[in-house]
Amino acid sequence: MRKSIALQQQLGPIFDITLDCEDGAGAGNEAAHAELVAALVAGPDNLHQRIGARVHPFGSPFFERDVAIICGRSRPAYLMLPKAESLADVAAALSAIERASAAASEPRPAPPLHVLIETHGALHDVYDIAALAQVESLSFGIMDFVSSHYGAIGDEAMHSPAQFDHPLLARAKLDIAAACHAHGKVPSHNVTTDIGDPAAAGADARRAATQFGYTRMWSIHPIQIAAIVQAMTPAGDAIEDASQILEKAQAAAWGPIQHKGRLHDRASYRYYWTILQRARHGGVTLPAGAARFI
Repeated sequence: MRKSIALQQQLGPIFDITLDCEDGAGAGNEAAHAELVAALVAGPDNLHQRIGARVHPFGSPFFERDVAIICGRSRPAYLMLPKAESLADVAAALSAIERASAAASEPRPAPPLHVLIETHGALHDVYDIAALAQVESLSFGIMDFVSSHYGAIGDEAMHSPAQFDHPLLARAKLDIAAACHAHGKVPSHNVTTDIGDPAAAGADARRAATQFGYTRMWSIHPIQIAAIVQAMTPAGDAIEDASQILEKAQAAAWGPIQHKGRLHDRASYRYYWTILQRARHGGVTLPAGAARFI
């Protein structure tokens, strides 16, 4: 956890950190771990206020205690809910988070919720979950999702290339991404478990972005972060084209223009504005003329 925080201090807020109470706490140490997470979120090393926490699943005996400790003693950027079985689970978890935030010694708004989609029920309800106002992001939990098929999907589907090629996995990834884009939420791709090869994480991130519409991706180790951020950030030529197109459009009072032999109008201007936004969030220094568009 501290290594990730140090890396965020070094690189800036181009990635978020999720401190894990679900799998990060040893048996019997759940409360102490939640207290450590709250202390790190509230501590001076959280320079960019972009640290969140994954709590235990709703229905776990540790869920409400995680939420009470973390929301009562710190201001996480978000909470992540794993293993939701349905829309009803997510709605009930949101109510518990709101109560805990209101009951804090210094009452505060409830943090946004990120939801891991890793069960059949959550995937069935994914559009309704994405529509909830407090939900900020949906992530795919590939390992639990594959395991929930009890051998009907082989373990090779937890890794590339099968994770992208298996029809049931591709369907799940696409449904999650489509639900997010329909409701203005952030789709976050699952981890790459090969921590010995950062390039593998970068390759997965690139395919997730270009073929499946994901705009973020989880890392499972700090060594993967730079490769993922680079893969998810628009390339230099795309940034330059976006800047030139928007400059021409502004000069034409946002009417139609021609750029490199192609017609552009307001429908495509929104796309190129998004390219500049994504580049800025990836830590890229934009061309001088592009700054006024963001």
